[in-house]
Amino acid sequence: MKNENPGVQFVAITAEHAGQRIDNFLRTFLKGVPKSMVYRILRKGEVRVNKKRVKPEYKLEDGDEIRVPPVRVSEKETPEVSPRLEKVAQLEQAVIYEDDAILVLNKPSGTAVHGGSGLNFGVIEGLRALRPDARFLELVHRLDRDTSGVLLVAKKRSALRSLHEQLREKGMQKDYLALVRGQWPSHTKVVKAPLLKNILQSGERVVRVSAEGKPSETRFKVEERYRHASLVKASPVTGRTHQIRVHTLHAGHPIAFDDRYGDTEFDKQLAGSGLNRLFLHAAALTFTHPSTGESLRVEAPMDEKLRRCLKVLRQDAKQD
Repeated sequence: MKNENPGVQFVAITAEHAGQRIDNFLRTFLKGVPKSMVYRILRKGEVRVNKKRVKPEYKLEDGDEIRVPPVRVSEKETPEVSPRLEKVAQLEQAVIYEDDAILVLNKPSGTAVHGGSGLNFGVIEGLRALRPDARFLELVHRLDRDTSGVLLVAKKRSALRSLHEQLREKGMQKDYLALVRGQWPSHTKVVKAPLLKNILQSGERVVRVSAEGKPSETRFKVEERYRHASLVKASPVTGRTHQIRVHTLHAGHPIAFDDRYGDTEFDKQLAGSGLNRLFLHAAALTFTHPSTGESLRVEAPMDEKLRRCLKVLRQDAKQD
């Protein structure tokens, strides 16, 4: 149990944290402590598990006892996110499902799923500010910053393990809606193209189709057609970084307002629609509930900007 004494603390691990890496456990346990300091105390052997040194990748077991040394936090550290901040308050409105094991959000476009890379605010930090008494809140999967829609969060470690296993075993169905350039051919139902991730010097991630990449597969279905565009349902079978965005580009139909893989001429054609954000929305997620074992499908409605864009495109198509 956590001891408020500023000296050494001894923490008994229960089944709730079994299987978690020691470095990840400490980063949550020692909130506000820089990541570099966590790895420093591990490397120097100041952290002991059952009186022995361990490496950062050590996985905790039920019954382990961790010795945590006293750690001083600099006053210059980023202050905790306030639950009164407007962005945090908006997250409360975005919750579309919640029970004892999971929480599901309709993530707004433009909000990162976690802080970092120059951002001190993300969905997970905001949720922790909204739920200060929650012992455990962790992302089950991720969405790009500009992608909106269904985002699943685990409220128990056992739930996180169950949901991660479903992801590994491809037992989770993700359905996205994307507005793409031109007329998507009805016969193109699957795109299989290996993806290779590159990290630029700036830290920016860029993904491209490459024979050296990891196998990747996305299934597509045309939902609606317009004069210069198609609304498609994209269901990724694998879960690679930027997968849908790169697969649509590879098929010759990039997504509207994609600042990395898009087409500026296509974006100009949509000028009258009022759209100015990536048109990629995680519309639905189907999975097995980690506690009840029942199949659960959660749907997230599109925001006003996406709905308005489609309305303008439908009106434009009727004038042909």
